[in-house]
Formats: sequence, C-alpha cells, structure tokens
Amino acid sequence: MPVPKRKMSRSRTRSRRSSWKTTPAATSLCSQCQQPKLQHTACPTCGTYNRRQVLEV
Repeated sequence: MPVPKRKMSRSRTRSRRSSWKTTPAATSLCSQCQQPKLQHTACPTCGTYNRRQVLEV
C-alpha cells in the first residue's frame, strides 16, 4: 500500500480543505399557506404535505 513520502504542509492541507463548505438548506413555499418550508417535508405551519393534511397543528 503506498504511503506519502513527505509530510503535507499545513497550507497545502488547508487549501485542499477550503472547498469543504456547507450550503444553505433548500426551502420552498408551501402550496397551502405560502410559508417557507424544507423541501420533501410536511409544512410545520399548516401540517400539509403533497396537498394532503398529514399533521395536526
């Protein structure tokens, strides 16, 4: 199994890791109440998902 010949410097390691960024969660508007919600989840405001009532709010 190959191993590195030399230690990787801090600047080289950090520049490689600089692309590990988080992205904001994708939100959409609820079709019933027009409030923002996470995609593919039930709306926390009115409790609907895919035009059906799934939660008691």
